[in-house]
Amino acid sequence: MAVVEVESVSKRYQERGQPPADALRGVSVQIDKGEFMALAGPSGSGKTTLLNLIGGLDAPTGGAVRVDGKDISRLGRGELADLRRDRIGFVFQAYNLIPVLTARENAEYVLELQGVPASERHRRVTELFDRIGLGSLADARPLKMSGGQQQRVAVARAIVSQPAVVLADEPTANLDQSTGAALVDLMRELNRERGITFIFSTHDPMVLERADRVVRLVDGKIASDERKKA
Repeated sequence: MAVVEVESVSKRYQERGQPPADALRGVSVQIDKGEFMALAGPSGSGKTTLLNLIGGLDAPTGGAVRVDGKDISRLGRGELADLRRDRIGFVFQAYNLIPVLTARENAEYVLELQGVPASERHRRVTELFDRIGLGSLADARPLKMSGGQQQRVAVARAIVSQPAVVLADEPTANLDQSTGAALVDLMRELNRERGITFIFSTHDPMVLERADRVVRLVDGKIASDERKKA
């Protein structure tokens, strides 16, 4: 079952006094529930743009993007915000944790927005933190944590609400090789255990090696779509 459908999507940027720039040109791809896949390509290939369109952080110039069967370009602002809150998890290169909140409070943030009772938020986050090795850091603030620890908190925040899909934009870029590998292996385990779809934007060979499917973009078009044999 498709969790994400991208159909003939184009994205054109136009800056004042500059010629138009096409970041994506007629891209179509279908991503099924439970996939662990990567969007790859050189800088400027369109992979981050495509990830942003899937996440509803930007709107296509043409074509359609459907998440959980909903055409996100047709949703109102409130409906789009609800979809992002409830069905899409985000893991950013720069972690994007709230510095004045503890690790637990950061991870609970989306659940609080969803109106989940405090006791249930505490239970879910405690269980997840214990699972991913963050139990002793629940009360630490981001500036007291290493980059790898902060990124694990970001992963916990992204998955604790059981979204349909998690979008990870260069999640290993600020981590050393061994920490990055451990993080991706953790996400792979969570993908298998919980059936959450993961889509990475990356040029990290280590991430590409671990992905089940790699879609490569060049100059805003899909150059290849390779699935690893089971």
